[in-house]
Amino acid sequence: MPKSKRQRTVHLTRTDKGGRPAKDKLITAIRDAAESFKYIHVLAVENMRNVALKDVRSEWADSRFFFGKTKVMALALGTDPAAEVLPDVHVLAGKMSGQVGLLFTSRPVDEVVEFFKNYTVPDYARAGNIARETVAVPEGPVVRGAENDPFPHNMEPQLRKLGMPTLLKKGIVSLVRDYTICTKGKALTAEQAQLLKLFYHQQADFRMHVLAYYDVDASKVEDMSHEFPRAAAIAAGEAPDAGSDVEDDMEL
Repeated sequence: MPKSKRQRTVHLTRTDKGGRPAKDKLITAIRDAAESFKYIHVLAVENMRNVALKDVRSEWADSRFFFGKTKVMALALGTDPAAEVLPDVHVLAGKMSGQVGLLFTSRPVDEVVEFFKNYTVPDYARAGNIARETVAVPEGPVVRGAENDPFPHNMEPQLRKLGMPTLLKKGIVSLVRDYTICTKGKALTAEQAQLLKLFYHQQADFRMHVLAYYDVDASKVEDMSHEFPRAAAIAAGEAPDAGSDVEDDMEL
């Protein structure tokens, strides 16, 4: 394994102000991990959900994940040859922008690729996501789910507030006319996203795409766009489903 250069000084004035102790802790943890694992992967995250991320962590308990300020994580690795903690790892640090995190692991690259290409967790879309399908509700009693369960009568005001033309008929929530919640290919509003959730329509998936990785023994960065063609667009925020609820400076 190449000799670490982790004693380099990192000037946090180059990052956003605030949270100095948390930034110091994140930098130290990343540098410690760089000395302990064979590979460092940059992961582009689609529809980030903290609950799903914790499930991934349990699957990779022998590895470490970091999600936080990308500038701080990049500085921890080193953004140029003079500051990098491992030879040529500054090339990987250059990919630290957008909705990305780091995975430190000693598992083989093939295993990482296989896992993340097949790991998907369905979830509810959020405002700004693009609708995958058109969802329409017919006039009459309002039902939801595979069993066509009726809506509780006390939810009628909420549905009406979200834009549905509803009323109560003999205690049954009903539509006075056909109503389209969303149209395929169009961005969802906050009201549409909430309605989809109330109707149990999941139109988003949590996924993690490998953007690139660093081989510690070879001191080399490998691009992974051939395996994960959407990774760069997701990291750059160009994919419409790349929303997030991850907290800043979170280490797993």
